Amino acid sequence: MELTKLTIRQAHEGLKNKEFTSVDLTKAYLENIKKLNAELNVYLSVDEEGVSVQAEAADKTIATGKFGLLCGIPCAIKDAIMVEGQKCTSASKILENYVAPYDATVIKKLKEQGVVILGKANLDEFAMGGSGENSAYGVTKNPCDKTRVAGGSSSGSAASVAAEMACFSLGSDTGGSIRLPSSFCGVTGLKPTYGSVSRYGLIAFGSSLDQIGPIAKTVEDAKIVFEAICGKDKMDATSTDYEFENSVTNLKGLRIGVPKEYFVEGIDKDVEKIIRASIKKAEDAGAEIIEISLPSVEFALACYYIIAPCEASANLARFDGIKYGLSAEGKDLLDVYLKSKGHGFGAEVKRRIMIGTYALSSGYYDAYYKKAQEVRQFIKQDFAKAFEKVDLIFCPVSPVPAIKIGEKTDDPLSMYLMDIYTVSVNLAGLPGLSLPVGKVGNLPVGLQIIGNHFQENKILSVAAQLEEKF
Repeated sequence: MELTKLTIRQAHEGLKNKEFTSVDLTKAYLENIKKLNAELNVYLSVDEEGVSVQAEAADKTIATGKFGLLCGIPCAIKDAIMVEGQKCTSASKILENYVAPYDATVIKKLKEQGVVILGKANLDEFAMGGSGENSAYGVTKNPCDKTRVAGGSSSGSAASVAAEMACFSLGSDTGGSIRLPSSFCGVTGLKPTYGSVSRYGLIAFGSSLDQIGPIAKTVEDAKIVFEAICGKDKMDATSTDYEFENSVTNLKGLRIGVPKEYFVEGIDKDVEKIIRASIKKAEDAGAEIIEISLPSVEFALACYYIIAPCEASANLARFDGIKYGLSAEGKDLLDVYLKSKGHGFGAEVKRRIMIGTYALSSGYYDAYYKKAQEVRQFIKQDFAKAFEKVDLIFCPVSPVPAIKIGEKTDDPLSMYLMDIYTVSVNLAGLPGLSLPVGKVGNLPVGLQIIGNHFQENKILSVAAQLEEKF
């Protein structure tokens, strides 16, 4: 039995039936990490001693016979989510030696379930990027093709599951950062409704856009993890009283919307073919396919790349070289600020801070930030109108499969275009899932399933039925 191939439920059954222990399961994943991490650059840190203690504690709980589905299951955590006592770098030099003083709420919830946290996964610095190439600690390679990116920003989180270096992982999604790497690596990734999962303990990028979510081997695994981490949190005022309803939505009679704006020139022909074939499978299963229009989404990318940098500019102001993180010596306070930020932040982070600061500055706020927020309302309205006619929306996650490492690093605008199908979901605060539905050569392609607010149950139920057809 190859332990690292097991899903959460299969691993749970094995632990329950005493076929192996959590220590055995954890060792199998640690062996894979030792074998593959040097080449793939998935983990930024692994605490082997701490991992063994967690696995032994899980085995004691399992021995009592009273334990949940996640007890003893090894996972990876995006290195922008705090785990008490472990480094939390957000893949930036400015936080190179920062140790988290507390657990994020999602980590607390997972620890209560008895999970084993293997380590902290690589990402684009401060979650800014779609390829994983913006990490200060090197690019994560795609396990399906090591010459290609794993996608971003949750590059290590997706690659850890795809390479069998974790049973599941947690990522965060600000403009596609769970769905894009999940699509590129051929795993399942869920971006939950804004507010359904607490953001407390996540290093903030765009506070009105960020959302923590699961990346897993199967739809059922993603559902198990989501159910464990969702819900109201007094530490996050934007979180909502949310009880996940484990219901079944039948594909027969389901109304699926296909936005005409998402199938235009620029999409890779093979990607389009795979997505259309997966929509046809839903139709063959009895779903009604309805062409819909989301007219404002053509402005989504421009809108997102004003709002996200503005929020980043405000959130990253705290990294001043005084309170925590890298502190460079300088002749006066301003010099300390300039040197700390100059040495600590990478090129993409600096770019976004400058764009955001400019857009928020006197004389430009109304022209940029205020205007972008107005456009955001139109995007929300478009989705609201669409969901009056349809139950779910199907579209691609990305217009292209995983790009080659270095292919777009000199062209940030071209890189931003990879987010074209994902950012509108964050702007509207909707849930979206990436489901692997085919391959271009050996490169996976993900179908994006978008639901109305707090309809994760519908998305996950339909995705599970479609998963059986691939």
